[in-house]
Amino acid sequence: MPEPADEITINPFRRRPGAADRIDKHRLPAEGMSPAAARDVVRDETMLDGNARLNLATFVTTWMEDEAKELYADAFDKNMIDKDEYPQTAAIEQYCQEMIADLWHAPDPAAAPTTSTIGSSEACMLAGIALKRRWQHRREAQGADTSKPNLVMSAAVQVCWEKFCNYFEVEPRLVPISAEHPTLDGSQLNDYVDEHTIGVVGILGVTYTGAYEPIADLQQALDTIAQQRGLDIPIHVDAASGGMIAPFLQPELEWDFRLPRVASINTSGHKYGLVYPGLGWVVWRDRDALPESMIFRVSYLGGETPTLALNFSRPGAQVLLQFFLFLRLGRSGYETVQGESQQVAQHLAAEIGAMPAFELISDGSTIPVFAWRQVAGHTDKWDLYDLSDRLRMHGWQVPAYPMPDDLAEVTVQRIVVRNGLTMDLANELLAVIAAQVAYLDNLTAPLPKRTTSHAFTH
Repeated sequence: MPEPADEITINPFRRRPGAADRIDKHRLPAEGMSPAAARDVVRDETMLDGNARLNLATFVTTWMEDEAKELYADAFDKNMIDKDEYPQTAAIEQYCQEMIADLWHAPDPAAAPTTSTIGSSEACMLAGIALKRRWQHRREAQGADTSKPNLVMSAAVQVCWEKFCNYFEVEPRLVPISAEHPTLDGSQLNDYVDEHTIGVVGILGVTYTGAYEPIADLQQALDTIAQQRGLDIPIHVDAASGGMIAPFLQPELEWDFRLPRVASINTSGHKYGLVYPGLGWVVWRDRDALPESMIFRVSYLGGETPTLALNFSRPGAQVLLQFFLFLRLGRSGYETVQGESQQVAQHLAAEIGAMPAFELISDGSTIPVFAWRQVAGHTDKWDLYDLSDRLRMHGWQVPAYPMPDDLAEVTVQRIVVRNGLTMDLANELLAVIAAQVAYLDNLTAPLPKRTTSHAFTH
């Protein structure tokens, strides 16, 4: 006979044993729950996030092989700062540092000061501090005024540089971009530099369009300024994206330590270094480029640790993943992976550029990133923000945003192609774009105009 109903415990499929029906997500709960229940709550919360593979806004790596995931799980608990406890992780960091310094043609890769960071933002902060310290030390030796340092860079620079100037009391001198000068090309430097300039930042892979700023032209302009005005100004190359593209796809391009004025370079291991976030690298040309005063030596967990970082404790797992990829791919493998991403980017750019509604701003021939704008006069019914909304409804995140400063009236959309966006997926995206453009073109009345832009990921 069946048991009485009141003795039967029924657990609906999605009911969590030990969890309250309603969870206070704004106060620490008085009581806990089982690990499985807590896991399910978190998973349910993140179900509404976008699909990372279809996020064409972010530069950050969203896919790695299963073997990398295994290594990642093996090293979740390793603290990069604890080099005495994890000496082999520290050794692997050094292997990566020398490989990167060699990739960027450092005069002596084994001796080039280098450190891993949480990402390029921290790397840029360290590089900026080094520029400021070198300038201060030189001015002090001359008995000159060390107040009011400034840093010259494009108005299209990543926001971390504006943060650096704010946090470390450096005047940002932003050179406007325009249709005539879409990047910092050296032509206007003489108007912005003076004896208080600590350095010039050149971008290898502008966030807005993917364009390379011509670092060799910046050096030539600064050489002329040095001859005419006696100002010896170094260059930092923000190669957050291009630093792991140019050596493989444009090896003949001189942008790195082959140029004598380049004092330091940063890149993001978690961008085109192909590692899960967060990992950055910064390399200085030689010991003269990095003031000794920036290196701390601390006694920590049983040994003396030299540290060069804004963060103290930080994960070691991503460093292991970078080494894994260097071994897994080698130079030829990186050439293949980055080359395939570029092929997809250029295919997408060519097809989108051929649509009557659009014209290209860039075509993916530098880093695998390109941008386009709407053809003037195509329609008054919709704009790129509306198209971005329609694509998001179909799972694709393709940001729309205004260009900076003198080009602020120009709205663009941008696609970042990363490892994992296959040609098949690209063709599916093209079909969605074509269908949504047709839908918007067939509207009977204009959509309301936006007053704010979509955020886009750097």
